Amino acid sequence: MKQLVAFLFVLSVLAPQLGCSGRDPMDLEVSRAKIDPVVFDDDYSPDVYFQAFAQTNVVAVQLDSVYAYNGYAPDGARSLKINIAPGGSALGSYSGGVLTSVASRDFLDYNALSFWARADRDISLDLAGFGNDNTGTSLYEASRSGIPLTRDWQHIIVPIPNPSKLIAERGLFTFAEGLEEQYPDGYDIWVDEIRFVKVDSLTVFRPTLRSVNRQYFVGSTVNLDGASTVFQLGNTFLPVNHSPNYFDFESSDPSVAKVIRGRVQVSGVGKATITATLQGYPAIGSVSVAGYEPPRAAPPTPTLPASDVISLWSDTYPNVTVDTWRADWGGVTTQVEDYTVGNRHMKLYSSLNWVGIDFLNKKIDASSMTHLHVDVYAPAGTNFKLKVVSFPSQLTHSVETQEKIFNATSTPAFHPGSWSSLEIPLTDFQLPTDWDWSRIGELVLASTDAQLVLVDNLYWHK
Repeated sequence: MKQLVAFLFVLSVLAPQLGCSGRDPMDLEVSRAKIDPVVFDDDYSPDVYFQAFAQTNVVAVQLDSVYAYNGYAPDGARSLKINIAPGGSALGSYSGGVLTSVASRDFLDYNALSFWARADRDISLDLAGFGNDNTGTSLYEASRSGIPLTRDWQHIIVPIPNPSKLIAERGLFTFAEGLEEQYPDGYDIWVDEIRFVKVDSLTVFRPTLRSVNRQYFVGSTVNLDGASTVFQLGNTFLPVNHSPNYFDFESSDPSVAKVIRGRVQVSGVGKATITATLQGYPAIGSVSVAGYEPPRAAPPTPTLPASDVISLWSDTYPNVTVDTWRADWGGVTTQVEDYTVGNRHMKLYSSLNWVGIDFLNKKIDASSMTHLHVDVYAPAGTNFKLKVVSFPSQLTHSVETQEKIFNATSTPAFHPGSWSSLEIPLTDFQLPTDWDWSRIGELVLASTDAQLVLVDNLYWHK
C-alpha cells in the first residue's frame, strides 16, 4: 500500500493551544500585493524559487529540456522535472516542496491554479496545490490529492476556495509524491505552465466542515481543521482539501465561543455551535463547543518520601524521562499540552478517546512498588480508563494488563467536576502470562465520554 509522506496536507482534530508564544500571523495587517499569475513557464518567474520539504529528495527538481508542454527543446521550451528516487536510495523515497515568491502576490482576480503534468509511469500524484510558503505559518493552504497522471500531458486545475482571502500569498505551488510500490526503480514527473487563472465555469458545489463535539476550558484557543470543498467544472467534480481560514464563521453564542482570526476563542461556560460559509454557500457540518471552568485548585500535594516513589509527572518528585505524552497511534484524536492550575504544572488531554504515554527508551522497574497513583480532573464524563504495558525481555512483543475502568461506583471512584485521586494497588490489575513489572514501557489512558482531562501526580510508589 502506498505510503504518504508525513508533510502531506493532514486533516487533524481540533487542537487547543494555550499560552502559545510568538505573534499570530492572522494579527498582521494585510494589504493587496503584486498581481502576477505566472509561476513557471519555460523557466521560473523572476522572483520564484524552489524549496524542498525537510527529509525529502532535495535534488528532485530540475529544469528539463527534453519534455515541455506545447513546446520543443530547440526552441528553448523547458519544464520542471521531478524525480522520485528508487526504493532504498540515499536520496529518500519522497519528493516534495514548494515554489515560493520573494514578494507576496495578489490572486483576487483568479479562481484557480492551472498547470500541465505528465509522468513516465501511470501514477497517482499524492498532492498538488498552493498556499504553503514553507515557513510553518501558512494560512491558506489548499490542495488536491490522488491526481492521476499518465505519459500524456494532463491539464490540472486546483480551485482557490475563496479568492478574496488570497491577496498576499507567497506559496505559489506545492507538490508531494511518495514512491509507489509498483515502481520500485523510481520514476519521473514533469510539470509545466504553472499559473493562476480565471475559469468562468468553475463553481462551488459543496463546502464541508468536519462535525465534531468538543469540550474545553474557558480561556482555550482552539484550532479549526477538517475543511474541504467540492467544486464543479462542467461535468467534473474537483475535491479540494484546504485551510479552514478560507471559511467565514458564525457562532450560535459568541459569549461562549466565537471564531477570531481563524481560531475558536472559548470565553464562557456553556455550549455554542460554530457554522461556516464559503463564498456565501453554507458548509455542511458544524463544530459544537462546550466551555467549562477549570478547577479552582490543584489536587493535594503528595507527602510520600521520594525514596518510595517512581514519578512520571509531579511537581513534588523528580520525574523519569518520558519519550512522549501522546504516542502517534492510528485513530487517536487526543491532543496534549502543559497546563497550570495555580502554581502547579500538569498535563491537559483534550478530545480524548485514548492516548499512549510512552517511555520505552527508559523502561520503569516497578517490581518493588505496591501502587500506581494518578490524580485526574474532568469537568464532564462518566468514566476514566487506564492500563499498563510491559515489554518482557524474553518476548519480542509487548503484553498489557486488562483495562481498569473507574466510574462513580468503582474503587477508587471517578467523579466529574472534582479531582479524583486514583490510588490503584498493583494487585488489582489482571495480568497476562509473562507479565514483568520490571520492564514497564507504556501507560494507556482512555475514556468513552470524558473528552477533557487534567492529569497530575502520576507515579508508582510503595
